[in-house]
Amino acid sequence: MNTATTEQTSTTEKQTPADINVARAAALDTASLSDALDRLGIAGQCERISPRDGGFVMAGRAYTVRYGPAGKPAGTVGDFLDDVPPGSVIVLDNGGREDATVWGDIMTELAHRRGIAGTLIDGICRDVALCRQLGYPVYSRGHWMRTGKDRVQVEALGVPVEIGRVRVAQGDLVRGDADGVIVIPREHEAQVLETAEQIERAEDRIRAAIRAGSRLDEARRAHHYHQLQTKA
Repeated sequence: MNTATTEQTSTTEKQTPADINVARAAALDTASLSDALDRLGIAGQCERISPRDGGFVMAGRAYTVRYGPAGKPAGTVGDFLDDVPPGSVIVLDNGGREDATVWGDIMTELAHRRGIAGTLIDGICRDVALCRQLGYPVYSRGHWMRTGKDRVQVEALGVPVEIGRVRVAQGDLVRGDADGVIVIPREHEAQVLETAEQIERAEDRIRAAIRAGSRLDEARRAHHYHQLQTKA
C-alpha cells in the first residue's frame, strides 16, 4: 500500500457519522432532498434564496449569525470570520433586508482562503464578481452595492436563525446547488438523507427504463414515482 493510500484510509477511519453525512448530502441534489423533506413533513427549503452563480455548490454545517439594526455607536458587521471552522457554511440572518449588505469582497477572499464551504444570507451581498472569480459559493436574496456599515450589526453568534422562512440552528446540515438551498435539522438528518437516497435510486431506475424504451407512465407506475414525495 502506498503512502497516499495509507493517509487516505487513516482520514476516512477518523471520520464521524456527522462528517459522513456532509459527504452524503453533497452527493445528493437539492431537488431530491426537498422531496425527502416533503415526504417526512419537515420544512427545510429556503424560499427566495438563490446562488449568485449557477455553478455554485456547497455542503457543510451551519455557523449561524444574527443581525439587527445598528445602534449608536454601531457594532461590527462581520469580525467573526476567523473563528468559523473550515468546512462550515456561514449562515447570516439579516431579516431579509435588501437595502444593506452583510457580505462583500474582503469576507469572500478570507472565507475562500480559510476553506469555508460557502455563505448563506437572508438578505443581500455585494462584490459578486470576486465570489464568481474564486468559485466561492454565496447564496442570498440578491446583490446590491450598498454597505451595511452603520446600518446593521451582529447581534448574536451560534444561535437559531431564520433563512427564507426556515429555522437554522448551529450545526444543521446545509446543502446548496443551482436550484437553491436546503437545510436539514441535525436531529433528522439520517432519516432525510436515507429518504433522499431512496428517491434518487427510484428516479435513476425510471430514467433507465425510459432509455430502454419504456413508456413514461409505465416506468413511473412501476417505480412508484407519484408516491415519492407523499408524506409517510
